[in-house]
Amino acid sequence: MNRGNILRALILASASIGFAGARAAPNKDRQRPNFLIVIADDVTYTEIGCYGGANLETPNIDGLAEQGLKFNRAYLAMSMCAPCRQELYSGLYPMRSGAAWNHSQSKPGTKSVCHYLRELGYRVGLAGKHHCRPPRSYSFDDVAGFERGCCSLTAKADHEGIRRYMTAEGDQPFCLVIGLVVAHSPWTVGDAAQFKLDELVLPPSFADTPQLREDYAKYLAEIDVLDHQVGDILETIQQTGKADNTLMIFTSEQGGQWPGAKWTNWELGVHTAFMARWPGKITPGRRTDALIQYADVVPTLVDAAGGEPEKLNLDGTSFLDVLLGTKDQHRKYAYGMHNNIPEGPPYPIRTIRGAEFRYIWNLTPRAEYIEKHMEVPKRWGNYWQSWKEATRTDPHARKMFNRYRHRPGEELYRSNEDVYELDNLADNPEYAKIKSELRAELKKWMASQGDPGAAQDTPQRYEANRNMGKKPRK
Repeated sequence: MNRGNILRALILASASIGFAGARAAPNKDRQRPNFLIVIADDVTYTEIGCYGGANLETPNIDGLAEQGLKFNRAYLAMSMCAPCRQELYSGLYPMRSGAAWNHSQSKPGTKSVCHYLRELGYRVGLAGKHHCRPPRSYSFDDVAGFERGCCSLTAKADHEGIRRYMTAEGDQPFCLVIGLVVAHSPWTVGDAAQFKLDELVLPPSFADTPQLREDYAKYLAEIDVLDHQVGDILETIQQTGKADNTLMIFTSEQGGQWPGAKWTNWELGVHTAFMARWPGKITPGRRTDALIQYADVVPTLVDAAGGEPEKLNLDGTSFLDVLLGTKDQHRKYAYGMHNNIPEGPPYPIRTIRGAEFRYIWNLTPRAEYIEKHMEVPKRWGNYWQSWKEATRTDPHARKMFNRYRHRPGEELYRSNEDVYELDNLADNPEYAKIKSELRAELKKWMASQGDPGAAQDTPQRYEANRNMGKKPRK
């Protein structure tokens, strides 16, 4: 079935279910919902159609948004794969969970959605990319069928495993996470030839080189594959008969592997696409400016399952009322951080995002920001080399290169209007009060998390994290 037919079938199915009472308070005695969470990999939210994407159509993802609620302001604390997923699954910020670097692990004894929902009678499984440790903290049932290696040259998907998981064990509810591996580099799946390179719309924070356009087309081809895979997953759950009682979430993870997105605290790095469909509960076609963060997902699922998330000592809080339409606000601030090890030399960053403004605190501004993957040609694309060469003759390329490599101590952006965050207001006296308020709130958050700031971003702390739980050598 092609994407258009899938979309039409799903919209008709959703319409036949009926959405009366979506704004009513949750009834704890009713049948507990299933949960299906689909996670993309390294997809900048602005490339998805319903978030303004101009380069390709994403009808299945957009259709899911039309059938439910689309969040305009959803964030994660670290724009790196392991930390953001552990935030999503644990309900804890990186410092509290321990996963405060890429390829890091949570502290022994950390609990996750696996524990909380199993205590409520759920099966909790994961298909595809995992990227969380230790196993006792993230003890998902292993569901077969999806590619697990994010750097794989393929993105194979067999839906029989997820179909069996959705329909197993009679009426016992499930929570199933599907971690897709597109559009993580090296961008080897999909048809890049479908894009006309000279017509691609590039972010204004990019240098415009022929090599960058070529690599960007490969990246977009993987997002096209992502949309196909989301459509296939939607079709699968519809076929199982479980769609009517399933809260389904799609999120794009952090931004793509481009300067200014992944591995940064800028908007394109920590802002994620996020949408939810729940027939009979979520009114279709809604949009919300409610500010949420990945840490809020676990308490929301526990709340929807009839549990008491306020007793779990999590960093996040439930936004179930936002899903049901009884509230359109959630948190006042979203928080973020970055420790650059092991992705390059230390470069600690902290950030806070309110309803309108983002404040960024670069803790070692005299250092150069270097991300090691982009310095390796061929495997990760050659665009960065062409970008650096363009700085010799192209003023815009030089300006954007310096923006990425050399940063001031403080940055302040009106991020709702300045999505690419190119107009730094930190030194503008008109915004001094706003900057001061956000900086104070950020410091409060750091103190509450036991975050020492720059001292966290060291090889010694990273290695200590990696060795947690290992038996010492005799």
